[in-house]
Amino acid sequence: MDEESIDQVQRIVEGALMAAGKPLSVDQLQALFDEHEQPTRTVLEHVLSLIEHACEGRGFELRKVASGWRFQVRESLSPWVSRLWEEKPQRYSRALLETLALIAYRQPVTRGEIEEVRGVTVNTNIVRTLLDREWIRVVGQRDVPGRPSMYATTKQFLDYFNLQSLDELPSLAEVRDLETISREVEDRLQEELALDESNGNSQEDAETNE
Repeated sequence: MDEESIDQVQRIVEGALMAAGKPLSVDQLQALFDEHEQPTRTVLEHVLSLIEHACEGRGFELRKVASGWRFQVRESLSPWVSRLWEEKPQRYSRALLETLALIAYRQPVTRGEIEEVRGVTVNTNIVRTLLDREWIRVVGQRDVPGRPSMYATTKQFLDYFNLQSLDELPSLAEVRDLETISREVEDRLQEELALDESNGNSQEDAETNE
């Protein structure tokens, strides 16, 4: 593929990522093109690399997460960008964050196993909130009396925390206890919520200007 064609592919990919409002995989980007003009995965990965480098030094970046690639405001700018909105991001309870952390580190895990570690009952609303946000999902039933549901995190969870895989979570050796884990999760969550609002509002502005 010649340089002019690569430039055209780059413009199409940039436009698609701006319009999508969600991460796009290489397969999804490839599907944008007619069969006779469809770039190879190698070409698309090269184009994504070009876009990634072109964003260096800018207020936004091209970031690869579990579901694919997306444009987003740089995390370092969240203290300023978050001031665009008067309403503060929702703060989640320590109990919810501890539950989320336990599922992330010990998945697949049942509600009873979470309660055994935390020493208290897990409120049904906590599990419902995590399911509604699509941060966790039911992956099966434990083969014990009652066959309780087992929970695990989702790609949406990884996307929200800018992770490509669970391997990027800090090891348990790096965190001291549940309080430390939940505090780190909460801090990261508040940053991501602010960035998510900024990226979502930028998308709305782009659609309004079209």
